Amino acid sequence: MADSDDKNIEIWKIKKLIKSLEAARGNGTSMISLVIPPRDQISRIAKMLGDEYGTASNIKSRVNRQSVLGAITSAQQRLKLYNKVPPNGLVLYTGTIVTDDGKEKKVTMDFEPFRPINASLYLCDNKFHTEALNELLESDDKFGFIVMDGNGTLFGTLSGNTREILHKFSVDLPKKHGRGGQSALRFARLRMEKRHNYVRKTAELATQFFIDPSTSQPNVSGLILAGSADFKTELSQSDMFDARLQVKILNVVDVSYGGENGFNQAIELSSEILSNVKFIQEKRLIGKYFEEISQDTGKYVFGVDDTLAALDMGAVEILIVWENLDVNRYELKNIATGEIVIKHFTKEQETNESSFREAVNPAELEVQEKMPLLEWFANEYKRFGCTLEFVTNKSQEGSQFCRGFGGIGGILRYQVDMRSFDEESRDEQEPAPAEGEPVAGGHLRLGMRSSLLLSA
Repeated sequence: MADSDDKNIEIWKIKKLIKSLEAARGNGTSMISLVIPPRDQISRIAKMLGDEYGTASNIKSRVNRQSVLGAITSAQQRLKLYNKVPPNGLVLYTGTIVTDDGKEKKVTMDFEPFRPINASLYLCDNKFHTEALNELLESDDKFGFIVMDGNGTLFGTLSGNTREILHKFSVDLPKKHGRGGQSALRFARLRMEKRHNYVRKTAELATQFFIDPSTSQPNVSGLILAGSADFKTELSQSDMFDARLQVKILNVVDVSYGGENGFNQAIELSSEILSNVKFIQEKRLIGKYFEEISQDTGKYVFGVDDTLAALDMGAVEILIVWENLDVNRYELKNIATGEIVIKHFTKEQETNESSFREAVNPAELEVQEKMPLLEWFANEYKRFGCTLEFVTNKSQEGSQFCRGFGGIGGILRYQVDMRSFDEESRDEQEPAPAEGEPVAGGHLRLGMRSSLLLSA
C-alpha cells in the first residue's frame, strides 16, 4: 500500500512539474530539454554537449548566443554531479525563462524519474519539451483475463501494450442429447457434475495465478471475464470463485471465440474500461466517502480546518484531496507578540489585507513561509499515519466533492464529532459561507449534508 501511495505522490509531482514547464517560455532558443535513458553514458552526453557548445558559438545574435552558451554550460555543470546515469534515467531542464512580470530568470532542474524513461532527447528551443514525461504518466497497471468457454479456459495478463498468456487448458464436456430413456436424468446429472468440476478447476487456477501468496492480495488491478457461453457468468457468481478476486471484476464480456483469439477480442472490447480504471477507483473512493456522510456515521471530515484538526488527532485513515486544490499554507509571525500562526488562504483571501491581520488584536502578520497546501500534504501525510489520495473533478462524484466539499476531506478511523471542536472558534470567525460555496480556511455548514447528497 505504501508503494502505491508513493507512486501516486510521484505522479502528482510529475503532473505539477509538467504544468509549470509547459507554461515556461524563453527568449530565443535558450531552453534545453535533455532526457538520458538508463544504461547511457554520462561521458557520451558530456562530449555531445561540448560539440553543441562549439556549434552555438557561431550564433550571430549576441544575446541569443550568450543565452544558449549559458544554458549548455549549466547542463554541463549539472552532469558533473553524476558519475553514471541513474537506474531510471535522468531528466534535465535548463535555460533562461521570462517571468510574468517580464524579467528573465535562470532555471535548472535535474531529477531521476520514478519509472524507467526509455526516451532519448536533446532539444534547444524557446520552450521546454515534456512529451517524455507525459509518457511516464501512462498507466502500467496489470489486468487479468479469464477467457472461458465450453472447450477450455485461458488465463492471461495485460500491462500497457504487453500481453502474456499464463496458462491454458482444454476440457471435454458432454453435450446435451435426447438419448437415454430412463437414464436421461443420470446423463443430465453427470453433465452438471462435469460442468461444476470445470468451474471449480477454473476458480482454483484463478486464485493460483491472480493472488500473490506472499501478500494474500490480488496481483492485478482488475479482472476481465470473457467467453462465448454462460460459463463466465457462472464463474463470476460462483461461491467457489475467490472473494478477493470477485471485487476486482471490472467487466464480463461476450466474445465469439475461445483461447487466444478470444483473449485478443476481450482486450479490444474492454479497452475503454481499462483506460478508465483510475476513474472507476476514484468513483468508488468518493462513493465510500459519501456513504459515510449519508449514514451520518461521524467517520468523515471536510473543509481545510476540520481535516487538519482530524489529522493532528491521528483520526484520518484516507485523506482525499482534489489534485488542483488552490489553497496556500502560510506560516505567519505576529509582529507584536512574535508568535507563529498557521493559516490557509485561497487566491481570493490572499488579496484581502485583513487576512494578514489578527482578528482580535489587529496586529500585523508577517509572512515567514508560503507553500501550496497540496505540496505540504505530499511531504507530511506519512507523519499522520494516513494514506493520501488525489482525485479529479472529471467524474460526477469528483465534481460534487470539489464544489460542495471544498475539494478536501477524509474518511476517519473512528467517529469524531467535529462540531464540538470548532463551535468556539466558529463564533469568532466570519459567518459561514452560502450552501455550495467552496471552502478553504473555513468550514461547510453541517446542515448542507442532506441537500448535497440529494443533488448527486
